[in-house]
Amino acid sequence: MDFYPSALEKGVRSEQALMLALAEMYVQGVSTRKVTKIVEELCGHSVSSSQVSACAAKLDVELQSWRDRPLGSCSYLILDARYEKVRQGGVLLDCAVLIAIGIGSDGKRSILGVSVALSEAEVHWRTFLSSLQARGLHGLSFIVSDAHCGLSAARAAVFPSVPWQRCQFHLQQNAQAYVPRIDLRAKVASDIRSIFNCPDLPTAQARLKDLVAAYSPSSPKLASWMEDNLPQCFTVFSLPAAHQRRMRTSNALERVNQEIKRRTRVASLFPNESSLLRLVSALLSEISNEWLTGKIYLNMNPADLPLN
Repeated sequence: MDFYPSALEKGVRSEQALMLALAEMYVQGVSTRKVTKIVEELCGHSVSSSQVSACAAKLDVELQSWRDRPLGSCSYLILDARYEKVRQGGVLLDCAVLIAIGIGSDGKRSILGVSVALSEAEVHWRTFLSSLQARGLHGLSFIVSDAHCGLSAARAAVFPSVPWQRCQFHLQQNAQAYVPRIDLRAKVASDIRSIFNCPDLPTAQARLKDLVAAYSPSSPKLASWMEDNLPQCFTVFSLPAAHQRRMRTSNALERVNQEIKRRTRVASLFPNESSLLRLVSALLSEISNEWLTGKIYLNMNPADLPLN
């Protein structure tokens, strides 16, 4: 009995990729009893490394083609990273998964690309962003992301003239490290949200100035941090009012990350980077296809947008 038809042929690509990740763990002797049971139940028998390799090669061709597909004009870019456990040389390491979402002139989202490496350093981000550019990505007017290690320098190198918005959700969480007392955390969070919820840039700047003055006497470190960091979240005020709420954070990717986590936690760890890239690519390609055939994410027609 052949492994691929009996175990995978009826499944979608993400299910195939997950099955392959489990099978690779199984044949490399790093599987748990849970993994062994799943493989035997799905396959009906043990599998060999040659069978797994053949199946992986067939799926990898499809996924590589998707990752290398030509890109075009894109108005907005959302970037994020997550981590998964990968086994290398008998050691468990954190592997960075970089993901890019684009919003085109039609207002629909798509997954532009994904990259996996044992680092989130600048070189990984720069290579990833350069690959998007090399595949034809152009027309960007706005980028939103958290301040990931290495991303700022890479973004400035590859897209130096594109305005950047720091994710308001993540920055609000970062502020908690500078709150001097636990009982002040809720108030500080509320005050920061009041800045982000301002109707325009001048109002937000004035509100920030007032809060910095209010916190300076009792919480000087917090006040200084707010003054230095919160303006990085004001870029979104340059967008049409109808776009601001969705584009002020990278939450669109947070939901994608939750779906990835739902699949990857089944395997718990991956036998190599290729296995992780295969599963994430398969899942993201399916999500992207659903988006492209579904409803628009943002109305990009200027004539239909209210004035700021």
